[in-house]
Amino acid sequence: MVNSVTAAHASVLRVIVASDQRAGRVIDREPAGRPETAAAAEMERVAEAERGDAGKPAAGGSGINGGGESALSSEELRLIDQLSATDRQVRTHELAHMAAGAGLAGGASFTYQVGPDNQRYAVAGEVSIDTSPAGDPAATLAKAEQIRAAALAPADPSPQDQKVAAMAARMASAARLELAALEGVQGRQAQSAAAGPRVGAGAAAYRSVADGPGKAVEFSAFA
Repeated sequence: MVNSVTAAHASVLRVIVASDQRAGRVIDREPAGRPETAAAAEMERVAEAERGDAGKPAAGGSGINGGGESALSSEELRLIDQLSATDRQVRTHELAHMAAGAGLAGGASFTYQVGPDNQRYAVAGEVSIDTSPAGDPAATLAKAEQIRAAALAPADPSPQDQKVAAMAARMASAARLELAALEGVQGRQAQSAAAGPRVGAGAAAYRSVADGPGKAVEFSAFA
């Protein structure tokens, strides 16, 4: 989830990917810190899941699984599998936001559910991103395009992701209009500056002829 709280025009990009199993949920929220920390945590979690350590009780836990996986029911084992899959999906989703929003996106924070194995699994997350306008239209356009890319970076953008992407598209459109107007003004100013010397020279030549004593000015359609 990308949560933008850095500017008055900030938006909230929320990613909610939760398990269908709601019973016995214990919710906790913990900031993941910088994107590098979140990436390291993701790799550690994936590696742990691949090693099959999901059933190991947490340090200081009650050791619900007792003598190992055989102490857990088949339903509990299925729930652990679901929570593990959700955890990987949520973390991968948020890492995609952070990678595409580098420089604009902050760290991720997650909502956890404690499984039958006494392990915490991420079931939702959010990432903060700055959506305030930049210093000039060109910079704002580039920033809006990056915000949109960050919103749509995950393989499964949420409805809120789509809303932030639409906001970024409107921001980019406004920046393009402002940039075009600015370029138009600068173009007209450049044309006026270029035409100025020619107009001045023509006016001076006319005055020198018109003011000359006893001289006539004749205009002909032929050279």
